[in-house]
Amino acid sequence: MTEQRRQPRSRPETLARRRDILDAATEIFGAKGFTGGTLQEIADQVGMTHAGILHHFGSKDALLLQVLQHRDETDVADLEEQHIPDGMDLFRHLVRTAFANAERPGIVQAYAVLSAESVTDGHPGREFFQKRYQTLRGEVAAAFALVCAERGIREPETVAYASTAILAVMDGLQVQWLLDPTALDLGRASEFAIEAIVASVLDPVPSPLA
Repeated sequence: MTEQRRQPRSRPETLARRRDILDAATEIFGAKGFTGGTLQEIADQVGMTHAGILHHFGSKDALLLQVLQHRDETDVADLEEQHIPDGMDLFRHLVRTAFANAERPGIVQAYAVLSAESVTDGHPGREFFQKRYQTLRGEVAAAFALVCAERGIREPETVAYASTAILAVMDGLQVQWLLDPTALDLGRASEFAIEAIVASVLDPVPSPLA
């Protein structure tokens, strides 16, 4: 009797399988965190073995980094050249992202849980989030610089604060929304905050708190 050999999995099938694993890992890590979520739970969800997950990603740490990378790629998938735009278009993109996030709570939850968890000692996602925030702050600051140059105004010292504040308010609003989706409109609240911060840089007025 001739032994029937298993046919090698084609590349499209392999990519689809990896995507299934990433989706399951996003859900598990989002619900239980990186520490609490196990590879076996992810494997069970996609009908694989623990060893099968390791075959595709090598380790739990590597899988986490792929989940985070996948999340970032999703944000820019529909953009030209898959890159965040410059100038005022960047701020418009951030607003659109907030509205889009309101339709994908699973991804938002995973990001919120993992970013908060990454501040703990030895977390494999710590370096990823450090670099991510550093990059995003730089991109927002560069957008402010371009808008100021286009309007013929001197770039104010508040750009550094504004760049940090935009990211902080978007992440903070996501946490409030995850805790109680009925408490706020994530898109509108994010839009209001981003517009207010941008306006405070480009057209500052005396502080009402002074």
